[in-house]
Amino acid sequence: MKSTLALLKFWIALLVALQVHYTHAQAGDFTAGANNFLKKRTDAFMTVTGYSLTPDVTTGSLSITDKAGDNPHLQMISLGGGDRLSANFPLYLEGTIAVNRYNPTYIDSSGGTGLTVPVHWNGITGTGGIGWDFPLTDHLRIRPIANITLGHVESDLSIAYRYLNNQKGIDLEFLKKGRMNAYGAGGSLMLDYEDYKPEREFDAELRYTNISINTFDSSTAVEGSANSQSLSMWARARYPTPLMALERPLRAVFEVAHTEFLGQLRGALGFNSLSSVGTGVEIDRSASDPLLSRVRLLFRYQFGQNIRGTSISLAASF
Repeated sequence: MKSTLALLKFWIALLVALQVHYTHAQAGDFTAGANNFLKKRTDAFMTVTGYSLTPDVTTGSLSITDKAGDNPHLQMISLGGGDRLSANFPLYLEGTIAVNRYNPTYIDSSGGTGLTVPVHWNGITGTGGIGWDFPLTDHLRIRPIANITLGHVESDLSIAYRYLNNQKGIDLEFLKKGRMNAYGAGGSLMLDYEDYKPEREFDAELRYTNISINTFDSSTAVEGSANSQSLSMWARARYPTPLMALERPLRAVFEVAHTEFLGQLRGALGFNSLSSVGTGVEIDRSASDPLLSRVRLLFRYQFGQNIRGTSISLAASF
């Protein structure tokens, strides 16, 4: 009887040891796969932020969802602008602040479960630029700009973390309290054309931008880098109408813009370029408020490869 009991205890201990080893190996495989997934998605998110580093009407507001494919859900919105300090002083300043929400998913096929784990990332990025105007003609100037970017990303993963920790016995620190900080440095070169007359006003810009982005002081699993390059064109015309508002003619506004994405941005979201056409109205407030001189309401139609959309924007000139 004692020998039988001892043999039973031995087999029980052996089965427990095998189960622990199998669970540990399974957890290790899952951890390696998840960390590899995070690394790839970090570089992807760094690339995504590159679309919203500088003022650009084509990428000012994007929301992309492709449930039929593998493309993640993405929402981007930015607020930005720039101008010279005055007509007599050629110092140019610009700034952009962008908020991005990125939702890649991790499909856990270990153990035959095939469950999809949501991985929501929320990012905020701010970019500043300082430039100097060099006049070429009375209406045309060339403008080199130095740009600096700072960004911060945190995970919004309480559901995913509970699943991984409770069901898989795995503690991925980035999912619990991880964060990613990014900095960027680079520059832009712009040709700016302005021709203002009483019967119409015309602005046009041609701009090349190159900003490199890298992580710093971030969780180890989400260190990455990206390079943001784009070539953009923008033009706007204003015409006074017979209608009056605030003692000034109400202006009709027409706008076109096109951006070619280069390098890592090219094709990263399924398109190589974006275009925008818009129209709206502009109220001249200079008679009553010299600080907030103009307010514009524009309706835009944006399009590119595999993407179509509309937006309404409210803008102001100072």
